[in-house]
Amino acid sequence: MSESREFCPRCGDPVPERRDPLPGEPRGRDALLCDDCYFEDFELVDAPDRIEVLVCSGCGAVRRGESWRDVGARDYTDIAVDEVAEALGVHVDAADVEWGVEPEQVDENTVRMHCRFSGVVRGTLRSAEVTVPVKISRGTCDRCGRIAGGYYAGIVQVRADERDLTLAERAEALEIAERYVAEQEANGDREAFVTEVKETDDGPDVKLSSNRLAQNVATRITESLGGSFESYPTLVTEDSDGNEVYRVTFAVRLPKYAEGEVIDPQDGDGPVLVTRVSGRLQGVRLASGDEYTSAFADAEAPDATRLGTRDDATETTVVTVEDENAIQVLDPVTYEAKTVPNPAFIGDDADEVLAFEHEGEVHLVPREGDVPSVTRRSKSN
Repeated sequence: MSESREFCPRCGDPVPERRDPLPGEPRGRDALLCDDCYFEDFELVDAPDRIEVLVCSGCGAVRRGESWRDVGARDYTDIAVDEVAEALGVHVDAADVEWGVEPEQVDENTVRMHCRFSGVVRGTLRSAEVTVPVKISRGTCDRCGRIAGGYYAGIVQVRADERDLTLAERAEALEIAERYVAEQEANGDREAFVTEVKETDDGPDVKLSSNRLAQNVATRITESLGGSFESYPTLVTEDSDGNEVYRVTFAVRLPKYAEGEVIDPQDGDGPVLVTRVSGRLQGVRLASGDEYTSAFADAEAPDATRLGTRDDATETTVVTVEDENAIQVLDPVTYEAKTVPNPAFIGDDADEVLAFEHEGEVHLVPREGDVPSVTRRSKSN
């Protein structure tokens, strides 16, 4: 190899003829050094002597800088690996770098990370091993601190119009709230949480971390269960910039009638089993099995008399099918044989039916899950 007139500025030995450095090769002053002098001070890996990681003992989030981050780690070893990967630096001149790490659990709060690196520098394969202790300390993130302190900004109160909530409505309202909040958390919103659920005789009160969250929960409850909601803001304080801070109550009012109730709209066509209350009230006529929809002006709350619920119905025996319009069954209270309308949702070969009595009258109801035909079918076969 020919030699240039250039010499290593440190030891004075001649260096090979210069050319423009390729990607990954040293540049600047280091490029003037001979290989021996260059590698004399060369360190492939820059590693800290120790890494301390603050982990929230409540949710497992990791403190990075001024913020907390959900890292999705399975255990503290995963956290240690991530933190070491962030902290280690590989020399800029190294190419084709490969590395591996072997964690050693020293005790409950310390993980020793044995790291191995290799890379090509000036055409030479170099390797290095470093050991970095990672100390895990525990604290409380802002989110968990707020939850522990009972912080909330919005309340969703779920009630029903002129009646008690059903158990199913209570359960579905809470499931809607918890599912929506979980979706927001999964999308990275660390400020989304349910602070408290308080069950009252009238219905649940759900305290949430923000007004936006509470409003969206109220919207989803009424979309699913019907009804409407109104908001009532209350001034609670001012922030550091002098802006007013409000706590808002969203009062959800579910419809006057619930799914599964039996009502009589007093229109001459007999009682109705309510099957849907979102928008206009819908149901099934118990006398015929035909579909019922309230008038547009009445929407979810037509004037009607409450007769009972599907849960009031019990199994009773079919005595005889008189014709397609009449069927004789045993009164579920007196056990007398009574003739009642033969609706479309009763099968031709039914031996037992669901029925309940109201003021001496027996009403047949479809079983839960049955979808009666809208068109009257023939029972003559």
